[in-house]
Amino acid sequence: MLGENHALFIEFPDMQDKIQELKMADENFKAMSDRYHKLDHRIRGLEGSNIPTEDSHFSQLKFERAQLKDKIYSILTN
Repeated sequence: MLGENHALFIEFPDMQDKIQELKMADENFKAMSDRYHKLDHRIRGLEGSNIPTEDSHFSQLKFERAQLKDKIYSILTN
């Protein structure tokens, strides 16, 4: 769905406390979650606007967001 919010708290609602703890205690996790948030915000902005963007560029942004989500999930579940 276009413009759908993929914030970590929405994607992983049962892990909100752990996400918050890791953001405070682990700089690497914080950097990854910040990058994820920025990518999600940018993707939603592009989806909601009439600004043309190359499909390859848009796909790359979504791919990077998915990779970060996988890494973040791996950290959260280990």
